[in-house]
Amino acid sequence: MSKKTIWFEVGEDETMEDCLERMKKEGYMPAGRKEEPLFEDRDGIPVPIRQIIKFKGIKTPE
Repeated sequence: MSKKTIWFEVGEDETMEDCLERMKKEGYMPAGRKEEPLFEDRDGIPVPIRQIIKFKGIKTPE
């Protein structure tokens, strides 16, 4: 039995549209979205360097 829900992360070298197209090709449709900041430690201080975007994918019925 395969998973019905998985998270797809938008890669650094792709757009959100690219990620959504990848989901579609794999047979999933978006059902949610979340964003998390990615920090880098610079001299003991956490500095935000980019935003990680993830889409929740639900398997489309066949």
